[in-house]
Amino acid sequence: MDVAAEDSDLDAKERTVFARLGEVEKVLVAFSGGVDSTYLAWAAHRVLGERAEALTARSASLAGRELEAAKHLARDIGIAHRIVDTRELDRPEYRANAPSRCFYCKDTLFDAAGLLAEASPGTVVVDGFNADDLSDHRPGHAAAAQRGVRHPLAEAHLSKAEIRALSRRAGLATWNKPQLACLSSRVPYGMEVTADRLSRIERMEDVLRDMGFFDVRARLVRENEDMVRLEVGEAELTRAFEARKAVVAAGREIGFRFVALDLEGFRSGRMNEGLVQIRSAG
Repeated sequence: MDVAAEDSDLDAKERTVFARLGEVEKVLVAFSGGVDSTYLAWAAHRVLGERAEALTARSASLAGRELEAAKHLARDIGIAHRIVDTRELDRPEYRANAPSRCFYCKDTLFDAAGLLAEASPGTVVVDGFNADDLSDHRPGHAAAAQRGVRHPLAEAHLSKAEIRALSRRAGLATWNKPQLACLSSRVPYGMEVTADRLSRIERMEDVLRDMGFFDVRARLVRENEDMVRLEVGEAELTRAFEARKAVVAAGREIGFRFVALDLEGFRSGRMNEGLVQIRSAG
């Protein structure tokens, strides 16, 4: 496919997103400040103006700098922005950290979003679920389905790469933002999610980002509270090794006795790969 054809296909998909948003009276966008939800918030504001609103959930699983970034992005877009405190850590099912953990997080979020939508008749809740997400383990999607949440980006068959391209064209700062997930995704399934563990993960990742690393994960290790396993982008592995003394010193200050560097580098969805293999074998 040539460049002109690719651009035409991208234009058609964007028109589909605009059309889907134009079908409703008002929307409430589940807004994390990531690539997908930021593009969706931008599109919603473009189509619906003051009839579009963004909603961000503030909780222990959201890094503080991500919350601040979401605030700035909403202001830049011009969309009205609400922040609600969600307390998924109060739910024992969430803390237990089974592979279904994300269901309880999204269930809590969409419960709050649903209450806000009910208070403003005609409001439809939408999220940034995209076409690529269909191939990964996404229990949160089940919670969205139960609540009637719509997915305009997936409905338009937009991939993550295409959303980045459209975001760049729209002038959104998130077009090249690293892939992110909630802090709880760094805790191995079966290891309890606690506020202390999430705080240590956040502090470790902040150290790496302050050092200029792009793709970053600080993953805990099951049955070894003293260890953290770090992932950075493959192209950044050499620099991470060169900075090992500073990284280890920071890790020990945070409370980790052992700081390991994963030589495979960062790969999104790492925790779910075992689940996919199990399902395939079955």
